[in-house]
Amino acid sequence: MGISKRGKAIVIVGPTSSGKTELSLRLAKKFKGVIISADSRQLYKDMDIATAKTTHNQQQGIPHYMIDILKPNENFNLSHYQNTVNNLLKSIAEDNLKRSQPVIPFIVGGTGLYVKAIVDGYQLPAVPPDFNLRIQLEQSSITDLADQLKQLDPATKVDLHNKRRIIRALEILQNRQGSPASLRPLNYDFLQIGISRPRPEIKQRIVEKIAEMYKNGLVKETKKLLAKGYDFTKPAFSAHGYRHIRDYLQHKITLHEALSRMQQDTQRYAKRQMTWFKKDSRIHWVDSPAAAEKLIIAFLK
Repeated sequence: MGISKRGKAIVIVGPTSSGKTELSLRLAKKFKGVIISADSRQLYKDMDIATAKTTHNQQQGIPHYMIDILKPNENFNLSHYQNTVNNLLKSIAEDNLKRSQPVIPFIVGGTGLYVKAIVDGYQLPAVPPDFNLRIQLEQSSITDLADQLKQLDPATKVDLHNKRRIIRALEILQNRQGSPASLRPLNYDFLQIGISRPRPEIKQRIVEKIAEMYKNGLVKETKKLLAKGYDFTKPAFSAHGYRHIRDYLQHKITLHEALSRMQQDTQRYAKRQMTWFKKDSRIHWVDSPAAAEKLIIAFLK
């Protein structure tokens, strides 16, 4: 019986605007890598600017996966993401056995639950949506829902500041016995690298990034999405920016108010991301590309 060789993958995390894209492109180029997005909003087509997708030229010929695979009105959950990426990682590992130099997967993004589902191998139950239950749960406050979830699953790892994720966890628990997720590890070793930047710097980078999004046509892109009749309550549109600009286009707020609220919401989101990632002691925090390269060289040996 042959020996199963474990694959190796690099994970790049950090809050929005920390520089994950730039670092991952540099590292993937140096270490013959492919990039797998762990951003829950870059999955959707026609949503490029507010989700800060890399352009074709920026990708520098490096293969990218889990980007532009859905229409904004299509449903896609954590289980779908995990299954798709797991299959991709298995395929890369199998192909690497035939290569003289292995291809290294770089899993890159700020959606903490997506990263954790892959790294920790959550075994997710396939519970279909229960829309009647969702409507019922939506009537409760996020505090009451969080208390209910903690009673049903005291060890829950769900983000208790995210009402949509709490409702989904309750939906799973009420339609299936047991916890929303058990563990099923992949035949992979993961090196997790986090980008460390001072919080004031992150806040300033967010301000600059949103100004660039506006300059690059965020209003025009939002107009097109509205013209196509998409439902802005869909998960795809929780990407910061689209709902703010929609309210501006519908004359509910001024453009200044829309961009200001977008900045504030994005900065709050970045803070929540850091709170999530800081809980994982396995993440190696770096403040330079050289430090990341040193970690990867040691890991690949």
